[in-house]
Amino acid sequence: MTADAAEASLLSCCGSRRWARLIADHRPYPDLGALLAAGDEASYDLTPADLAEALADESMTGHPLPVEAGVGALAAHTALRAAHAAYEQKFGHAFVICLDGLAPDETLDRLLTGIRSRLGNEPDEEWVTAAEELRHIARGRLTRLAAPNAPMPGIARFRPV
Repeated sequence: MTADAAEASLLSCCGSRRWARLIADHRPYPDLGALLAAGDEASYDLTPADLAEALADESMTGHPLPVEAGVGALAAHTALRAAHAAYEQKFGHAFVICLDGLAPDETLDRLLTGIRSRLGNEPDEEWVTAAEELRHIARGRLTRLAAPNAPMPGIARFRPV
C-alpha cells in the first residue's frame, strides 16, 4: 500500500491527518503490538489543533443509540440525547467514549454514566479526557483495521443520530 493509501485507511481510525501521517510514515510495523504502540505515541503527540480535527471528524459521523427494549430504555435514550446536547453546548464537540469490550446490554448505562460524569468537568479537564478516549477508540479501530476478523465488541464512539 502506498503511503497516501495507508494514510487514508488510518484516517478511519482517527480523524487527525497528522496522526495518520505519523503512523503511515513509520511503516512497516513488525506486529500489531508495534502498530498499537505507534498509534498511542501519535495520540500523545496530538496538538490542540490535531485533537480538534479528530473530534470534528467524530462529530460528523455517529452511531445509533444502543438498542434496548422497554419504557426505561426510552427514558434513558431521551436522557442521553439531552445530556449529549448539553455536553456539545458546553464543550463544543461531540461526546466520545470508548465502549470496546462492553456487552451490548451495558452500553447504554455506560454512556449515560460517562456523559453525566464528564459534564461536570472543566473544559481543560474534559479536553484531556476526550483525548484519552480518542486514543482508546483509535486502538480498537487500528486492531480491527490490522486484523479485520478479530472480535472486538462494543461501540467506538457515540453521537445520537
